[in-house]
Amino acid sequence: MEKSRNYGLDILRVLACYLVIQVHTGEFYYIGAGGVVLPGDGPFWVGILNSICRISVPLFVMISGYLLLPVKDEMGTFFKKRFTRVAIPFAVWCALYAIYWALKGQTDWAQAGINMLHIPVNFGVEVGHLWYVYMLIGLYLFAPIISPWIASASRRDMHFYLTIWVITLCLPYIHIIYPQVLGECYWNHTPLLYYFSGFLGYLVLGAYIKKFMPEKKTGYLPIGLLLIIAGYAITAGGFISLLSSVTDVSKLELTWQFETINVAMMSIGTFLIFKNISFSNPSSIAAKGFTDISKISYGIYLAHIMVLNFFYSLFDSIISPIQLKIPLIAICTFIVSYLIIKLLSLLPKSKYIIG
Repeated sequence: MEKSRNYGLDILRVLACYLVIQVHTGEFYYIGAGGVVLPGDGPFWVGILNSICRISVPLFVMISGYLLLPVKDEMGTFFKKRFTRVAIPFAVWCALYAIYWALKGQTDWAQAGINMLHIPVNFGVEVGHLWYVYMLIGLYLFAPIISPWIASASRRDMHFYLTIWVITLCLPYIHIIYPQVLGECYWNHTPLLYYFSGFLGYLVLGAYIKKFMPEKKTGYLPIGLLLIIAGYAITAGGFISLLSSVTDVSKLELTWQFETINVAMMSIGTFLIFKNISFSNPSSIAAKGFTDISKISYGIYLAHIMVLNFFYSLFDSIISPIQLKIPLIAICTFIVSYLIIKLLSLLPKSKYIIG
């Protein structure tokens, strides 16, 4: 057993993996054809249940920043390790999804072949959750470049960057009053705070916590809970309040955007609470279980849409309350996806399939 393993990060990775699945489960109950908000009480319950789930991707990125930054490997070695683990399984699953949609009759085999050829361009097939992999690869490309600064930066230096990043997290709400600020216009795609925005902030935040907040402190629990509660109130409250006035999903998800201050609050709070959790007995079932799921979580992420579609078809018509259907479908999808990826991990060269 790995004595130095950070079990708190394992728990966070498992939690993030499950929350992603619940997010995608909820999409059946508020997103209609053409991106229109569905009628009924489905969107309300999605807002209640899934607003907390918006921390999933930020948690993944913060974990990456905590573990990878500053990069110690030579650039070529780093890219080889990361891209072998991420890019090859991604391409494999893009091809598998192209075949999957053809088998389901949603496309023909000729189009499936064309989709596979499109993999280097964008997805190669319409599987929305794979956007995350492109973003992750982009962060990996930048990680060695920013690493020397991470290694030498003082707390004040990192505060400077993170403070401006936090300001960018408020821009979605500032845009309600001022649609274009600080140089934003249709001919300028790089306004004033452009280089401080995006998921890079979560990556740097993870590195900051490792560098300056690695120890366990009793104050992290109440601070974390306050951040989660306040962030959830804004995230869920905003989503639910917009149900009466918008019909377009993209407008409904204003407070659900990953790059908003409220989602960042929930993400930081959750990270602070879980990051230092340890197991007194590393050989316990819980410790081994979280470690095992954590190690193959990328494969679970890649594969889960196929399993999710199966359980949605199975349970949707026989269970009525949406507040029960969403967690039930998500839990079943998570468990079965884990079992499938666990079996695949036993194959030779399985790292090229599951990461």
